Amino acid sequence: TGSGKTLAYLLPLLQRLLQAQRLPEGEADASSPRSLVVVPSRELAGQVRRVAASLGAPLGLQVKEVGGGRGMAVVRRRVRAGPTDLLIATPGALSKALKRRILSLRKLLFLVLDEVDTLLDASFIDLVKDIVQQAFLKDAVQQAFLAPGSEDSSEVWDPKAQLVAMGATLPKGLSQLLSESADLSNFTILIGSSLHHLQPHVEQKFIRLKGCDKAAELLQLLKERGPSSGAVMIFCNRASTVNWLGYILEDHKIKHLRLQGEIAAVIRAGIFNAFQRVDADILVCTDIASRGLDTIHVELIINYDFPLTLPDYLHRVGRVGRTGSKFLGTVVSFVTHRWDVDLVRKIETAARKRSPLPGLEIVVKDPLSKKRNF
Repeated sequence: TGSGKTLAYLLPLLQRLLQAQRLPEGEADASSPRSLVVVPSRELAGQVRRVAASLGAPLGLQVKEVGGGRGMAVVRRRVRAGPTDLLIATPGALSKALKRRILSLRKLLFLVLDEVDTLLDASFIDLVKDIVQQAFLKDAVQQAFLAPGSEDSSEVWDPKAQLVAMGATLPKGLSQLLSESADLSNFTILIGSSLHHLQPHVEQKFIRLKGCDKAAELLQLLKERGPSSGAVMIFCNRASTVNWLGYILEDHKIKHLRLQGEIAAVIRAGIFNAFQRVDADILVCTDIASRGLDTIHVELIINYDFPLTLPDYLHRVGRVGRTGSKFLGTVVSFVTHRWDVDLVRKIETAARKRSPLPGLEIVVKDPLSKKRNF
C-alpha cells in the first residue's frame, strides 16, 4: 500500500516504449495509442497521468487521459492533437470512444489493468471484457506490419499487446477474463509477500454501538483531534449517507468535503484535488475514494458504515500508513449489525496472527502458476 504499484508498471512500460520503434511519421495513427492504462475512476486516471507525464515528458513521450464527464468532442480533440504513446482511461469513457471510432486499439503494444479487482466487479466487467478483447484481437490485415525499416515481407511486426494486471487483491474471474483473450500459459504472477495482509503498524479499533448513536460517536472522535493531526476519511456505504452526514457536520460547523459516485465526474476530480491540497482535512466519502488514490496526509480512517466485504475493508484501511507518510495511521470502525461481527472476528484474527485476510486466497488457477514471490 503506497509502496509504488504505479511505478511498478509505469517504469518498465516507459522503458519498453523507448526501446520499441515508432511507426514512421506518415504511418502513425493519432487514434491508436501505443500503450493503455485502464483505471476504475477519473480521480485515479488523473493521478496516474500526472505521474506518467512527469516521467514521460522529459523522454519525449506523449501521455494523454480520457475520463468520464468530459464529452466525446473533448476526447476527439485531445486524440487528434497528435500520436499518443500512453493513454490513461476509465472503462466507460474508453468504451464510448472505441464504439464511435475515435480511438482504436489495433496497434496497442501494452495494456495495463490497474486496480484489477475493482475493474472486474459488476459495474465494469462487461466494458473491461470488450476492451481486453479488442486489444488482443489478431487480424492479419490490421495487425501484421513489416518490421520497421525492413523490406522483407517475411519479417512481420506483430504488435499484439502485452497485458499487466495490477491490484492489492487478485479477484475471482481474472483467469476467466484472461483465458478469453490470451494463452494463460504465457502469464507470470508476481506476488508481494504482504499481499492480503493488514499493515502491522496501523492500529485497528472496533466500536460496537447502535445505529442511532453513530453520529454522536463520530462527532466526539472529530472533536478529540489535535491541532497537528493528519487528515480524516469517513467511509459510508451509500451516497445518501454521505450527503446526510455532510449536513450533520455542517450543523456543527465542521469543515469537510464530500465525495460520492452520484456527483458529476468533473466536480469529483476537483473535490479530491482539494482534499489532497488540504483545503479541508475531512473527507466524507463512499468506496469511490478507497481505490488507488494517494492519501499520504491521512492519519485516521473512520468506517462510519462497516464495509460489506473484506476486500473493501482492505482497500479502505490502505488509505493510511502509506509509505512516506509521517503518520502511522489508525482505523476506527463502527460495528452495528450482526453480520458485521463475523467480519470483525476475521479481521482481528488476521491482525493478531499477522496472516492474510481469509477468503482472499490467490484465485488465479494453475495455468498461470509460474508464480514468483517478492
